[in-house]
Amino acid sequence: MYSELPPTEAPDDGGVTFTVLGPLEVLRAGVDFAPTTPKVLQLLAVLVMRPGKMVHIDTLIRELWSDNPPRTVRTTLHTYVYHLRRCIDQNRLAADGEKMLATKQSGYTFYIDPSQVDTYRFVRLQQRGHEHQDAGDHAGAADAYRAALDLWSGPPLANVHCGPILSAYRTELLEQRRSVLHLRIEAEITSGKHRELIGELRSLATGSPLDEALHGQLMRVLGRSGRRSDAMAVYRRLRSRLAGELGVEPCDDLQVLHRELISEGDHR
Repeated sequence: MYSELPPTEAPDDGGVTFTVLGPLEVLRAGVDFAPTTPKVLQLLAVLVMRPGKMVHIDTLIRELWSDNPPRTVRTTLHTYVYHLRRCIDQNRLAADGEKMLATKQSGYTFYIDPSQVDTYRFVRLQQRGHEHQDAGDHAGAADAYRAALDLWSGPPLANVHCGPILSAYRTELLEQRRSVLHLRIEAEITSGKHRELIGELRSLATGSPLDEALHGQLMRVLGRSGRRSDAMAVYRRLRSRLAGELGVEPCDDLQVLHRELISEGDHR
């Protein structure tokens, strides 16, 4: 996902970091220096999305104006770039705003290191969780996944008006968060936590009433906590909702889990 910058163009970051997993912030010593003008903030978000890589001018135009750019679109974009560089210089976010946000033949490159962006740490912790899981250390995997989720402070780019490029990026980030949450819960179930997860999973399932994976995890922790009838009730409610709203049956894994719960009762 990320590539290292050439040594000759490595940034002098001055302790500046960028948050995407929540409001877009430009932090130095705990103070947020993000621009407040909506279009300039939106421009910054696209550049931060691709740290150290050239972003084509057509991509920026599509994000900022979708299919309805103004007649003077390039002049207007240059004005937003000027204001972003001014923000960098005035707040001393880099030694030189023009070097940090460099003009290229067909676009702009924002010379920050990927490690300055919280998404980099999110991905690294996610990878660490996978490594623990592959080694059979489910408690360690759960800790790494939990640390990754703790980086989030709200919906991604919560303070940014998102056009088509950033909207797709936000959707991708939310899907990654959902995957890590599922993996964290799965690791905790495997490490023996059942009763401790019931409350959290009930809340998550209520918030995502059609999420079959969450409902399956809730059914399993209830079943393993001696609450088979509650687990079967979760299945019945989900099945009714899926049939009523989508006209489908629960997935095969849930049907197998339901049959196992029935069989478990028959053998008692």
